[in-house]
Amino acid sequence: MTTTTPAGSAPSSPGATVAAWWRQFRGLPRPLRVASYVALGLVLVLVAGLVTGVVLVRRPLPQTTGTIDVPGLSADVTVVRDDHGIPQLYGDNLDDLMRAQGYVHAQERFFEMDVRRHATAGRLAEMFGEPALESDEYVRTMGWRRVAERELALLEPETREALEAYSDGVNAYLDTHSPSRIAVEYTVLNAGGLDYEPEHWTPVDSLSWLKAMAWDLRGNMTDEIDRVLALADHSAQQVASLYPPYPYDENAPIVGRGTVVDGVFEQDATTGGTRNPQRPAFTAGARSALRSLRDGLDRMPSFLGRGEGIGSNSWVVDGKHSATGEPLLANDPHLSTSLPGVWMQMGLHCTTLSPSCPLDVAGFTFSGVPGVIIGHNQDIAWGFTNLGPDVSDLYLEKVEGDRWRYDGKLLPLRTRTETIKVRGGEDVTLTVRSTRHGPILSDVSDQLADVGEEARVEGAPALPDGTSYAVALEWTALHPAPTADAILELDKATDWRSFRAAAADFAVPAQNLVYADREGHIGYQAPGRVPIRKSGNDGLLPVAGWRPENDWTGDYVPFDGLPQVLDPAEGFIVTANQAVIGPDYPYHLTDDWDRGYRAQRIRDLIDSEQELSVDEMAALQLDDHNPIAPTLVPFLLDVKLPRGYHSAGQQLLRTWDFSQPADSPAAAYFNVVWRNVLADTFHDDFDKDLWPDGNERWIAVMETLLRDPSNAWWDDRTTDTTVETRDDILTRALLEARDELTRRESVSPDDWTWGHLHQLDLQSQTLGKSDIAPVRWLVNRGPWEVGGSSSAVDATSWDAADGYDVTSAPSMRMVVSLGDFDESRWINLTGVSGHPFSAHYTDQTDLWADGETLPWLFTRSAVEDAAKATLTLRPAGS
Repeated sequence: MTTTTPAGSAPSSPGATVAAWWRQFRGLPRPLRVASYVALGLVLVLVAGLVTGVVLVRRPLPQTTGTIDVPGLSADVTVVRDDHGIPQLYGDNLDDLMRAQGYVHAQERFFEMDVRRHATAGRLAEMFGEPALESDEYVRTMGWRRVAERELALLEPETREALEAYSDGVNAYLDTHSPSRIAVEYTVLNAGGLDYEPEHWTPVDSLSWLKAMAWDLRGNMTDEIDRVLALADHSAQQVASLYPPYPYDENAPIVGRGTVVDGVFEQDATTGGTRNPQRPAFTAGARSALRSLRDGLDRMPSFLGRGEGIGSNSWVVDGKHSATGEPLLANDPHLSTSLPGVWMQMGLHCTTLSPSCPLDVAGFTFSGVPGVIIGHNQDIAWGFTNLGPDVSDLYLEKVEGDRWRYDGKLLPLRTRTETIKVRGGEDVTLTVRSTRHGPILSDVSDQLADVGEEARVEGAPALPDGTSYAVALEWTALHPAPTADAILELDKATDWRSFRAAAADFAVPAQNLVYADREGHIGYQAPGRVPIRKSGNDGLLPVAGWRPENDWTGDYVPFDGLPQVLDPAEGFIVTANQAVIGPDYPYHLTDDWDRGYRAQRIRDLIDSEQELSVDEMAALQLDDHNPIAPTLVPFLLDVKLPRGYHSAGQQLLRTWDFSQPADSPAAAYFNVVWRNVLADTFHDDFDKDLWPDGNERWIAVMETLLRDPSNAWWDDRTTDTTVETRDDILTRALLEARDELTRRESVSPDDWTWGHLHQLDLQSQTLGKSDIAPVRWLVNRGPWEVGGSSSAVDATSWDAADGYDVTSAPSMRMVVSLGDFDESRWINLTGVSGHPFSAHYTDQTDLWADGETLPWLFTRSAVEDAAKATLTLRPAGS
């Protein structure tokens, strides 16, 4: 490009141009010059702030290439990361691998680890102030960390050594990084006056997180309370209709045959020895205390778990049902959504397998816990779903001062004092009281402590003056057990026998374990501590703690008596939280099973396919068939609606195939109708905390209710002069749904989409709830429009009492090919990183939402071919 200057002029220099500009600027009126100075200053401040902000948010990102000296290593450990940041670790011995795993977990997710350990120790208020106090009080009362401290002594020496090495690896990272270089969240908190320096990690910090997972999967505690609250205004028969029995004739249990013979479960036996007696229900009526307890537990942080409505899918097929000729195993645990997600993918590989270094394993890990929780090694693969046994009971206790009544006697309460530090406030002293059944949870709330006079127990005389009811918790997780041993034992297992030996140590939470190996075997084992109750306690309702017949015996269902099966004749095993085994099984596991809709759907699809590929297994995880739709839609289509606007939504249902992709107008309409049917039927009968959430239990309730058009549940109590029937409620729900979707989306039904309503928002459970919008923007992500629904195989659950947003979801998906591990697939709900400005914070979420998966490479050559970054952790001073 050629430039010219006017004739008779000389080209101006940059300096001359600036000088001329400055003379012109100085000639401006003073107010304009001042405004310009201010504007320029603001621009400079914004630029400086932007540059500083970028530096601050990127400062904690981990080093992923080059070398880092790590004290305590005996040899180099290589960390190979792929394009999604998933690390595969290669070391010469077990101690080095555990130390390196601790270091890498801390690199990616230490803030998450730190928050978790504060939560499980009842110390959240130290970081987040008074809003976290109630959660701390509940956790301190239950004593999660105290139990974990006792568990450490029960573990095998090798497990303790692994926990120590892991902790040393975490601490090696902390020792060389300031808080602002560990996590941007510390920068935000310290800017708010926290003045925080993370403590060193300990083995007990790792063990305590297992209590949180047990809490998330604790079983029917909330159902115990809800049954009592529902009995306040309804008959026992009515309440029983809201908890239908498991439909064994429609939805198959996990194990289809077998029983206990002389204390040992035999999969081919038809008659056996032991039999638990049926226990009569004891109805407790302390509704005020129980309602307050329920509300308080609901306010605990969601990352500690919902404790209800949580399910999972896993299944395994043998070579005859697999396109590869070898077993395939699939798993997708459904957990509360969080950011970062609960799982971090990782591989742990000994460079040479030997008795002293037996690990060659990859899968899904908990940051803060050594080893791989779910995945596969060089010989076997395994998956988890929640078994859901009744492992907790609430006891109503008669308390008189510092004593409690039991078997006609007054016994002293056990007490201890806890001091909780509160950021920005005074320390809080908590007195924890316990009976033989466990800690008194009702002491957490002053309101609970004062409601004793309102409480009544059916059939019991009035309480004497000075006596009140309290609520104590008996729970298997509060009894120390060596569950942590099972994690490394699973990682090292080589066959069915060693797998079962590992499962025997998996005490809490009780899980369904599916299994496959390279020899072609598939299997199922139910592990976990399941209490044996005395004859007065069936686990369905809170019970009278002063009656010895309501106690646990002190024994658990023996491991050898728990259901298990190896190589079943039908060639596949499905576990999706359905009943484990039929009603003739001699031990009481629970009466509150998932009703089996997901499990039966998976079974039916496997039966129809016969021979599945890896891709077909992954596609089955995405099945979004609505389980109530085939029953409800014919009734909805029978309702006569005015033509035109009012029936336009109803017309979508005539050709609907009951699937629920995000772009489906029919799924949008149906789910809004479903929510309104539940609301119009039951909201008049219960307070909000008992409103239907629409999960599998309410599906079973409605399947029965629809066949009874004049059932009393249909009547709306708020209309004094009218008795509504089924068709009245269905008509109302259809019309309300039409209006709701018009307001929310469009007047044209063709423009409706289920995903517009059903969205996944990923929220940090700490700073993500900040009152400051830029802080929320820093750590939260979303929304994503997704398909699926509660009780579908693709279980993106939503709570019909609150709205359509996703509340829990598949936290990961995996399919393992035993014929060629490198053909396996996996995906995480979020990403491996806990750093909000890492490329791997939510880089798997788009794929997850689209139903895609990533290659799960296992052999070292395949991993190295796909490497995007390689880091060497080397012994300090080498």
